[in-house]
Amino acid sequence: MEQRILLCDTTLRDGEQAPGVAFGLPEKEMIARALSDAGIDELEVGVPAMGDGEIKTISQLVTLQLPVRLITWNRAVLSDLQASYKTGVEGVAISIPTSDQQIKNKLRKDRAWVLDQMGECVLNAKKEVGYVVLGLEDASRADFTFLAEILAEAQKLGVDRVRFADTVGILEPLKIFFTLQELVKISRVPLEFHAHNDLGMATANSLAAVQAGFKAVSVTVGGLGERAGNASLEEVAVALKYTLQEKVQLDLKRLNSIGLTVSLASNRKIPRAKPIIGEDVFTHTSSIHIDGIQKDFANYQTYPPESVGRGHSTSIGKYSGRKTILRLLKAKGIDLDQETIDELLIKILQQTHKLKRPLEEDDIMGIVVSAC
Repeated sequence: MEQRILLCDTTLRDGEQAPGVAFGLPEKEMIARALSDAGIDELEVGVPAMGDGEIKTISQLVTLQLPVRLITWNRAVLSDLQASYKTGVEGVAISIPTSDQQIKNKLRKDRAWVLDQMGECVLNAKKEVGYVVLGLEDASRADFTFLAEILAEAQKLGVDRVRFADTVGILEPLKIFFTLQELVKISRVPLEFHAHNDLGMATANSLAAVQAGFKAVSVTVGGLGERAGNASLEEVAVALKYTLQEKVQLDLKRLNSIGLTVSLASNRKIPRAKPIIGEDVFTHTSSIHIDGIQKDFANYQTYPPESVGRGHSTSIGKYSGRKTILRLLKAKGIDLDQETIDELLIKILQQTHKLKRPLEEDDIMGIVVSAC
């Protein structure tokens, strides 16, 4: 496996499992091309076992011959794998429940059955495709000794990568680090972390997994996914580069456009404060911040917005002080006396309270005209 951390995007599979989200072929192709062009390492493109329509859609993605590995998601069931083979994908992910909670209360089986089923499916897949990912569902609630047994068996079977899934999003970064580094010590198979965001820790948990020695991270654009979603591609990618100083192949300048593409395709608005791609995340309103970034962006930003295809902007709000207003007036060639400026500040504050949003330049100029 490459030295860099692999970003394995599952927007077209796990992202599509978000309530109300269903991508048609044109949308899947558009998203796949955007991610591929940006340099994503791997795309999990769907679940062929859903039927002929899904098989046809995935087959169409395969014919695009994108320069990225395409894999499908499968239960540890031979019929699922046979559906995947029809698509022509390079690789398959085979998911097995690993916690006693799911083994006993979902499948009504035991650990021996899981190991047998895993062996049968992996051996079958190795004959048909070039890359096999073994997914450990609900691994965060599984017994460590059973996980170790699975890892040993996976190595014998020739699995290319093992995916540790925090299926219910129950873990936190310290538990991730100390538990997963023990798995790294005993595994000769590269490990991937698949986070869910139920407690808002998917990105932090993904970074902790990398720090523990995991070589791949599963992500979705905008964190799209079931319930509270998955780890966000844009958050993980930027944090890998700027927080952990890891090498990232992905072109970060494309993150904003990719986010907009998925937002449109999923009919889900991007929250204004969404890290990296939200409308407001590089907008400064308070006078202290505006003054600071104009002197040096590093005063209030850890990385330049241009590095992710964005730019700084300012807005006028409750905490925009005299300096901010004077700077705007100067840029417009307007010179007002002190008394008028004081009146202007009061009116700006009143308008901000009234509109409950930052004021645009046109709003400000309207107030200036009325004040004069």
